[in-house]
This record gives sequence, structure tokens and C-alpha cells, in this order.
Amino acid sequence: MGQGRGWEGAVLKLMRAKDFEFTVTDAEDVTPDFRRLRLSDGGMLAATGVHPTMWVRLWFDNAGKPHQRAYTLVDPDPAAGTFGMEFALHEGCASDWARAAKPGDTIEATVQGTGFEVPEPVPSRVFAVADPASLPALNSLLDALGPVPATVWFEDGGSGTDSLPFRTDPDRHEVRTVPRRDAGAHLVAQVKEALPELLRSTPEPFVWIACDTATTRSLASYTRKELGLPKQRVSALGYWRAT
Repeated sequence: MGQGRGWEGAVLKLMRAKDFEFTVTDAEDVTPDFRRLRLSDGGMLAATGVHPTMWVRLWFDNAGKPHQRAYTLVDPDPAAGTFGMEFALHEGCASDWARAAKPGDTIEATVQGTGFEVPEPVPSRVFAVADPASLPALNSLLDALGPVPATVWFEDGGSGTDSLPFRTDPDRHEVRTVPRRDAGAHLVAQVKEALPELLRSTPEPFVWIACDTATTRSLASYTRKELGLPKQRVSALGYWRAT
């Protein structure tokens, strides 16, 4: 996988991306559709440092062609040079690799600036929209914000959420589980119905959106254009494409 990554690899190189090789050290099935791996970092964390919601691009073999997907680091430990990764499993070469991954397996990764800074002033409440694919990033965000309360809309793809590794605290985090319907349109409608009233009672809101690309774009546009939130109070990143 070190050669011939095509135009994606060439663009990343031009953007001064750095390459590393990770090695799987442990694997655990959290649920039948959610798998956790522990990996050694090949020197990455010492070179890059760590920040909340940090992600890297992994390179997978897709019928002989390179395919990259981004994944969030879970509990990165720079001193030990290790971190976890969690995979919401579905069809595709990334999930196929994660299902079969075992200690000793290696995978190449590219790191290209993924900085995240807590907005100033510190939010009085976070409004997050997430799903199983972005759960590791959601957990990282909530960890970083500590005592800041949050309202979370979490889209359930049909496998249930009871066994997923949420790091929410019921004393300060409200999780509203929303079934995935109509290619995400049901989630969009639920957020649009509730968010305006919630924002009226929040002096310093921060909206964080990380779902499928279409849902993320729709809600990001809504919060910025229709609700008038300044761009520094909204963070939106599409985590996957619905097919």
C-alpha cells in the first residue's frame, strides 16, 4: 500500500501529510456491528501531538486499488505510543479489514491537519448530532469539554444503542435517540423541530454535527443560514456517504 495511491495520495502529499504504519495489538467485538481495535502508532503521536476529536486516514485495499477512510483516535497515549479505534461495521473494504483484524496486522495511515480548538467563549451548552460512525469523536468532544452540558441527537441505524460505548453522563448529557428513517431526513426534522427553542435559552451555544454527508450538510446550512449561528459556533463534518 506504500505505492500507487492515485490522486488522493498525491494531493495529501502536496498538503504535507505524513505517513505512518500502525500495528494492531488487540481486538474486541463491542457488539456484532461495532468493533474496537487497539494499535501501536509507529511513532505518530510523538511527531504530531494530540487534540480532541483527532482523526487519521487509513488506507485499505479495495479490489487491488487503494481506498482511504478517516477514523478518530480513541484514548491516545503519547507516552506509550498507542491508541484505540472503533469501527461501526457495515459493507465495504474498511469494515472487512476491521472485522478480520488481529494482533500483528499492520495498516498504513496518513495524518493531515485535523486541529480542533474549544470555541471561545467556552460553550454554555453543546448541541451534538451524531451516529455510530462518529461516536468515538463525540466521546472525545464530550471528554474535552468536561463539565459543559450537552444535548445529543443520536441516530440509530437499526442495531440499537444500549451496548455502544457512550461516555455520556446522565447528570449533564441528554441523549435523544432517533431511528434512521428516510435516508436521514427524519433526524434532520427532529433537530429542526427542537433546536430553535433550545438555542433561545443558551447564551453561548456550540453546535457539532457529524453524520452522513447529506445530513451534515443540511443541518450545517440550517444552523448557519436559517438560525444565524456564526461559523465559529458550528463544527460540521460528514463522516460517511449514504448509498
